[in-house]
Amino acid sequence: MSHTLVNSKMQALAASAASRRSLFGYLGWGLLLVLLAASWQGADMRPADLWRDSGNMATYAKEFFPPNFSQWRLYVYEMLVTLQIALWGTALAVVTAVPMALLASSNIVPWWVYQPMRRVLDAFRAINEMVFAMLFVVAVGLGPFAGVLALWIHTSGTLAKLFSEAVEAIDPQPVEGIRSTGASALHEIVYGVIPQVIPLWISFTLYRLEANVRSASVVGMVGAGGIGVVLWEIIRGFQYAETGAVMLIIIVTVSLIDLVSSRIRQLFV
Repeated sequence: MSHTLVNSKMQALAASAASRRSLFGYLGWGLLLVLLAASWQGADMRPADLWRDSGNMATYAKEFFPPNFSQWRLYVYEMLVTLQIALWGTALAVVTAVPMALLASSNIVPWWVYQPMRRVLDAFRAINEMVFAMLFVVAVGLGPFAGVLALWIHTSGTLAKLFSEAVEAIDPQPVEGIRSTGASALHEIVYGVIPQVIPLWISFTLYRLEANVRSASVVGMVGAGGIGVVLWEIIRGFQYAETGAVMLIIIVTVSLIDLVSSRIRQLFV
């Protein structure tokens, strides 16, 4: 009898918990819909204009075809510069993101260390690469180096955030086992933490490299070197066929990087 009563109470508690979860779910969706509705005017949503101006947009799109590859050597060269900017920006970011991630992990350091570090990472991520690029163009001059620095700062914040979340999700048992041997905190990190997170860290880094190729194409438009400089000049000159050629080169490059990074992920993840 008592066993049946216990089961009934457990079922009632489970039903109550499920009901609360369902209620919170409905409230969450309702709040999202309210926020979207409240943002409609501020975002200047005009979906009817897509239909009304479809003829003009079709005429504009035709200007990009067929793409004009007459300057393809210049485009390919600047695309290689863009890849080099992305590569160096990502590499420098990894070097700085690893220690910053460890200092931002709540299971590694005390709150008075990880909380300030997280605010630093927030600041790095809050400012777009384009803004950093404009600042560094003034600081170090026009050219790819400004783009490298812009990607380095922003990517450091992004990767450190992702790296720290991976560290906080590790299995604590290997770390505790190493600690029980009297090992130092550094040995705990090197032998207990890093082996667990390195596959995810590699995956995150490859994804950011791919994203940085796109970002490097954009920061060049403010004078930070690479294909973005060429893209900005031909857009300003209303050379849409040439713009189409540059855009195709960027798309092909990013697609190739995605294919290569997918193969690398399969090896490590």
